[in-house]
Amino acid sequence: MPHYFLVNKPYGMLSQFTREADHHAVLGDLHAFPKGVYPVGRLDRDSEGLLILTDDSSLNARLLHPKHHHPRTYWVQVEGEPTSSALQQLEAGVTIKLKKKRWTCAETRVAPLPSTTFQSIPERQPPVRYRKTVPDSWWSITLTEGKNRQVRKMWAQVGFPVLRLIRFSIEDLTLQDLDEAPVREVKREFLFSKLNLNLA
Repeated sequence: MPHYFLVNKPYGMLSQFTREADHHAVLGDLHAFPKGVYPVGRLDRDSEGLLILTDDSSLNARLLHPKHHHPRTYWVQVEGEPTSSALQQLEAGVTIKLKKKRWTCAETRVAPLPSTTFQSIPERQPPVRYRKTVPDSWWSITLTEGKNRQVRKMWAQVGFPVLRLIRFSIEDLTLQDLDEAPVREVKREFLFSKLNLNLA
C-alpha cells in the first residue's frame, strides 16, 4: 500500500533527502520516512509550508501536470504596501524570467491576509529582517502553476520583494490538516478527497 504524508516544511530545509552540504537540513530530519517516499513538488530552501510526500508515483502526474490547474495558495509577507496597479498586474499575469527565457504567468488571485491570520503565524527562525522605515504587508496569492521560485519572481517583478513565503494549501488540503504537527501520515481516501482527485 502506498504511503502518504503531509509535511510542514520549515525555513532553511531542502525539499529532499540528500544533503548538499553537511549543515543542510533535509526532510529526513523531520521523520523516519519509509524508503521510496519523495516530495510531490518542491519548496525552495527559503520557503515554508505544505508538502506532500508519497511513494505513489501516479500522484505526481495527477497533481503537478499543468493541464490539471490545481490551485495552490501561498501566504506572502512582502516589503512595502503594494499599489492597486501592482495587484492588478499580478492578477492579470506578469512576465518573469525562467531559465533565461520569458514566461507569462497565468492569472492569479491576490487578497490581503487578515491580521488575525498573519498575527497567529509563528515567528520564523531566524526572524525576518525588520526595517523601521519600510512597512511590510501580508497577502494571499493563489496560482494554478508552479514554476521555480515563481511567487518570489512575480512579486519582485511588480516591485515588492518577498520577505517570507508559506504555502498554505493545495486544493482543499491546508496546513491546518496537520493539526500543528510537523508531519502527519494520512489515508489515500482522505488525501484524494482534499485534492479533489478520483480514487480510480
